Amino acid sequence: MNLIKWNNFDNNFPSLSNVFDDFFKNDSLSFATGTRLPAVNIKEGEKEYTIMLAVPGLKKEACKISVENNNLIISADSKNSSREEGDNYSRYEYNFNSFSRSFALPDNADSENISAKQENGELIITLPKKETEASSRREIEIT
Repeated sequence: MNLIKWNNFDNNFPSLSNVFDDFFKNDSLSFATGTRLPAVNIKEGEKEYTIMLAVPGLKKEACKISVENNNLIISADSKNSSREEGDNYSRYEYNFNSFSRSFALPDNADSENISAKQENGELIITLPKKETEASSRREIEIT
């Protein structure tokens, strides 16, 4: 049996480069850059696929849905600004948010009849399935 010296110094005192690496990997930084992707749920039913995106605060005019090369592309661009001026001050705040997500469509999705609606901060996209012939089953005799 071999003994291996264990040094826990690195875990108790992380190097400066590790601190910076962790900071830039942190998800909270994405709020400052406006690159946070919305949460997505995908559900498959008997007759359709349903894609649900959390887009609170976005107006439906800011969202864009398209189909290109058998990919469903969902994107949004929004900007908000407010200006307030007083006797001795002026305040101007602005916020820009954008995202783009792409999903490969399954072979049985009917891309011609996609529908979408937005309600309660959720974008709901419905992809109907194409009608396919029921697979026939037959037995093969082994000779």
